[in-house]
Amino acid sequence: MRILHTMLRTGNLQRSIDFYTQVLGMTLLRQKDYPEGEFTLAFLGYGDESEHTVIELTYNWGVDRYDLGSGYGHIAIEVDDVYQATDRIRAQGGKILRDAGPMNAGSTIIAFVEDPDGYPIELIGAGQMGVRQG
Repeated sequence: MRILHTMLRTGNLQRSIDFYTQVLGMTLLRQKDYPEGEFTLAFLGYGDESEHTVIELTYNWGVDRYDLGSGYGHIAIEVDDVYQATDRIRAQGGKILRDAGPMNAGSTIIAFVEDPDGYPIELIGAGQMGVRQG
């Protein structure tokens, strides 16, 4: 077994595709309209779906925003250098929720950014996932 994808609903599909490809460096792997269901799916990631977990963006036609609720946490992405990644995302107009630095009560370097629909994304320094505390 393995995790295939995480689905996020988006109010503006192209804006979200632009964020995940241009700001976070993912590749749009596939996209398909479902006219009978009035929705579009787009799959993005850092590698082929046969070997990598990806993000599924779901756009329900005519819905431009969602209430994220209080149960959702975040997506985590490993980056080589959290400080550099945060600077690059900020320079591209990305919203930084928490600047790069050690996590609360631990030494793992993390940061949080926000996608265009308000979903938080944690950036974790490469090689630190096994030592994360909390």
